[in-house]
Amino acid sequence: MNIKIKKKLVKNWFISLQEIICSEIIKIEKKNAKFKTKEWKRNDSKDEGGGKSRVLENGDIFDKVGVNFSEVYGKFSKEFKNKIPGTEKVNKFWASGISIVMHMKNPHVPAIHFNTRYIYTDHGWFGGGIDVTPCFNDKNVKKILFKELKKVCDRQNKNTFKKYKKWCDEYFYLPHRKEARGIGGIFFDYKKDNWKKDFSFVRELGVSFIKIFNKIISARKNKKWNKSQKNIQFLKRGRYVEFNLLYDRGTKFGLQTGGNVEAILMSLPPTAKWK
Repeated sequence: MNIKIKKKLVKNWFISLQEIICSEIIKIEKKNAKFKTKEWKRNDSKDEGGGKSRVLENGDIFDKVGVNFSEVYGKFSKEFKNKIPGTEKVNKFWASGISIVMHMKNPHVPAIHFNTRYIYTDHGWFGGGIDVTPCFNDKNVKKILFKELKKVCDRQNKNTFKKYKKWCDEYFYLPHRKEARGIGGIFFDYKKDNWKKDFSFVRELGVSFIKIFNKIISARKNKKWNKSQKNIQFLKRGRYVEFNLLYDRGTKFGLQTGGNVEAILMSLPPTAKWK
């Protein structure tokens, strides 16, 4: 299968998944819920791709949820080139992906993050993951999350779940705070073992993400909460902001490759606090 077909298949999957996830979110919100949609270009003066950002704010369930699709291409800057695999002989790249961040109204419902992507330089690879950030300890959230993720990973290899879970724990960590961002999930990058098998894994992960957020949200969205618990949520969101601005690879890649700033910073919560 040539690279043009691979890019087309990947791009179309991410576009379809964006539509499916937005539809599921509307079902959860119900009351007159609408996404604000913005299409953007990487470069207005020439064709270097772009994307579609969809954001819903101030809902009954979601304080803010963003669902982003992108397909961008072009050349890396000299400073950024050496940080990306496959750029020894070329500095051109193509990248497409989907990224979702959910910040909830109810402090008992955790923030949920998902992204998958495909990048091509002189070779291609998949990356992404799912992680969950609760404000309070909830064993059932962990059970839902890890049971579903293990199913997907086990279809790849018996060691996949353990490897990707460990990678997630190490990645979503704030060194300056000496604490994890949340309870983890799975994270992977540079996945290029077998294209068809890898792409199948990415698609299955997208479907599992829908199951995961529906189960987590439906069981907690009606729990009562107070101002004190909401304040704890705001402080937890502060940690979320710190990680995304200081350490997140997707944020850095987007900003350093001329991506749309609003779309890249979509992951930030509408309100956060620091002591």
